Amino acid sequence: MNVGILGSGDVAKALAAGFLKHGHKVCVGTRTPAKLADWAKANTKAQIGSFVDAAKFGELVVLAVKGNVAAEALRGAGVENLSGKPVIDASNPIADEPPSNGVLRFFTNLNDSLMESLQREFKSIRFVKAFNSVGNACMVNPQFKGGKPTMFICGDDQAAKRIVGGILDQFGWETADMGKVEAARAIEPLCMLWCIPGFLRSDWSHAFKLLN
Repeated sequence: MNVGILGSGDVAKALAAGFLKHGHKVCVGTRTPAKLADWAKANTKAQIGSFVDAAKFGELVVLAVKGNVAAEALRGAGVENLSGKPVIDASNPIADEPPSNGVLRFFTNLNDSLMESLQREFKSIRFVKAFNSVGNACMVNPQFKGGKPTMFICGDDQAAKRIVGGILDQFGWETADMGKVEAARAIEPLCMLWCIPGFLRSDWSHAFKLLN
């Protein structure tokens, strides 16, 4: 599959490397190519381009930027280049303020989510929330003593969620589909919960597991 990555931070680089590892073709879109210079030397099969290049290239696109610039990144990529495509939304609505006793601050509230606001603005994009509730070091084929961790996803388009579920299976995850876009109100705050042990105890090596 051709995968376009919007972003050049740690999450974008980790997921791009994961797609390359599993045989996909990747184009990473960035506004600052210099940030990817070292990464590109180690991942020579990846293409580096603009947001527009990545959006046009991808049959599947990954939104891996800070939450406060997510809409801007999608506008920069061009709605016409993303229309009808599944877009993995890995972003979180993290505010600029520092954590309070290890708890991140969000610029959303419990009755709305970042992904809902994106879906309202970009109606033709098939958003699927995923990869927002774990650190970049554990995103691709994580190894835990308790077995496969669970990735919680949501979105309005069932076909798009099936595609993302297939990627998650490749990447060593169990998928828990939480339903429509409104479920992002619950999934996005998992980022807060995941980060607390890191901020309080420097423990960043964990993931969630749904037990039946």
